[in-house]
This record gives sequence, structure tokens and C-alpha cells, in this order.
Amino acid sequence: MSSRQAPNPTPESQPAKPKLLDQMRTTIRLRGMSYSTEQTYTDWARRFILFHNKRHPKDMGAEEIRAFLAYLVTERNVAPSTQNQALHSILFLYREVLQIELPRLGDLQPAKKAPKLPVVFTCEEVQTILAGMEGKKWLMASLLYGTGMRLTELLRLRVKDIDFQQNQITVREGKGSKDRVTMLPLSLKEPLREHLLKVKQAHDTDLLEGFGNVQLPFALDRKYPQAEKEWKWQYVFPAPKRSIDPRSGIERRHHLDQSVLQKAVKEALRKAGVAKHGSCHTFRHSFATHLLESGYDIRTVQELLGHEDVSTTMIYTHVLNRGGLGVRSPLDVAAAGSANRQF
Repeated sequence: MSSRQAPNPTPESQPAKPKLLDQMRTTIRLRGMSYSTEQTYTDWARRFILFHNKRHPKDMGAEEIRAFLAYLVTERNVAPSTQNQALHSILFLYREVLQIELPRLGDLQPAKKAPKLPVVFTCEEVQTILAGMEGKKWLMASLLYGTGMRLTELLRLRVKDIDFQQNQITVREGKGSKDRVTMLPLSLKEPLREHLLKVKQAHDTDLLEGFGNVQLPFALDRKYPQAEKEWKWQYVFPAPKRSIDPRSGIERRHHLDQSVLQKAVKEALRKAGVAKHGSCHTFRHSFATHLLESGYDIRTVQELLGHEDVSTTMIYTHVLNRGGLGVRSPLDVAAAGSANRQF
């Protein structure tokens, strides 16, 4: 009995291969990287491809990457941090998605950033700025200054991470994917409790309407199916409305968008008449500087900030309010001597 050979699959019967940027998105998600990183990396990859007239990256290499980076520097005048972001995104595309190691990139070093002193508010400026804010935005800005958290860390804060008994806040997955502990300012305990009561009411309403689930880290929703609706996992500062998760397509309540507080701080700066190029991150700089001014050990400040190296924390010793690296001007010494002379 002759056996019939199965026909070769036609192109129509074969599943379409995912597009390159979709492959990149999948790789990023498999590594547990954030949605913002996914957006950044895929955007730079798209720009790189468009810059070279839609050539496939497999047909390009080190020289094309150099040309794109040179364009960013000479034509777009981007900052070194932006140049490095583009470089890391493109290297991720080659190494992790296409599985291509570029041998001629050994001498292509990340751009060096010129050292800059951070902008710092004085204690009086902080009080004036906060006085011009109210409600949830005041509470968030106060927490930035009172704990030293980054804005993204504050927004990703969950109910379970606040310990009212121990007066501390656990920062999960901070920069470098590290956890750390910082203080919960005593003056913010009651305002924070009152805020969480309102958040709990909104969460209860979501549950009654068949929602109330929140995105969980590291696929915990598969391990603990009911955890996504538990109160302890909810964001401390949720968005005012539910939205569709761009990755899963599920309608849920995400955390507040960072632009909400950024705009509020800018407006408070304007009203306060503070002529400094400040932002939400300036509260973190001020937190560190004011702690050092109060005499706290630099290692303690390093742990509160979550810096891996103390040299990163050392920069705040150069912006203490004594000025001039803490050195007293000889003109002031001479002036004080003249004032003390007896004629």
C-alpha cells in the first residue's frame, strides 16, 4: 500500500512571523521589564530603522549605529543621557531580539555626562511651594520631600508597603530593581490615613461593579488569582478612572499618571515665585541635602536614597547651604576681624 506524502504547507497555511517590533515587545515582557521601558526601547528601534530608510537591522551593523548616534548629537543636539538611552535600546534589539553580537562595537562607549550639581530648594522654599498645593497633590509632594522617594516609586506604592505602626515605607523595585526602607513622616500619617479611606471607597465601588483588579508584579496574578482584587495590593495613588491595560487589554485602575503631579509642582513653583528650575525630583535632592545639613551620617542618607555607591550621595555635600563647598570665604573672615577691632 503506497503512502501518500503530506503536501508542503502553503504560505497561507503558515502562521505569520511577528513583526520585528512585536518580537521586541515580547522579549521585553518576558524579561519582566516595565511598560515605560517597552515604549522607550521600541520607539528608539523604530527611529533607528526609519533613519536608515526602513532597512532591516540584520542588514546593518556598527557603522549604521554610529551614524544614527552621530545624527542625534550633531543634528538633534540631544543630551548624553538621551544618546545612551538610544544606544542601549538598539543594543537590546540586536543582542536580545535578533541574537546578534556586533563585534565592531567594542570601542563604542556610552556618552559621558558632564557632572552637574543638583537643584535644591531651601527649607523655606519647600514650605512655600507646599503651601500653594492642596489635597492629594499636596500629600504626594510632601511625601516626595519627606521620604526621598522618586516620583515613579511614589506612584507605584501599594497599600501593603505602608507600615503605620513602624512609621516606615517600603520602596519596592526601586532603581536597580532593589527594595529599600524609608521613613513615614509623622506629620503625614493622619492625612495619609484619610486619603486611603477615600481610595478604599473607590476600590469597594469598583468591586461592586465587577472590577477592582490591579496589575500585579512578576505574574503573581497566576500564582495568586485572587490577589489582584485584594485591598493590600491596590495603588496608594490610583488614577481617577479605570482604563484599558495596553498589554493585557483588561479594564482596571492603574496608578496616577506622573504628569498630574509634575504639572501641579510646576504651577506651585510659579505661584511661590521660586526662580529655580525645579521639578518633582528636586524634592528628593532637597531631602538628601537637608538631612546632611542636620548632621545625619552620609551612609544613612545613602541607604534612604537607595544609592548603590556612596559617591553618588557625596554630590549633596557640595550643595549644602554653607556654599562654596562648605569653605568660609577669606573676605568674610577679614570682615569679621575688622568688626571686632577696637578703635
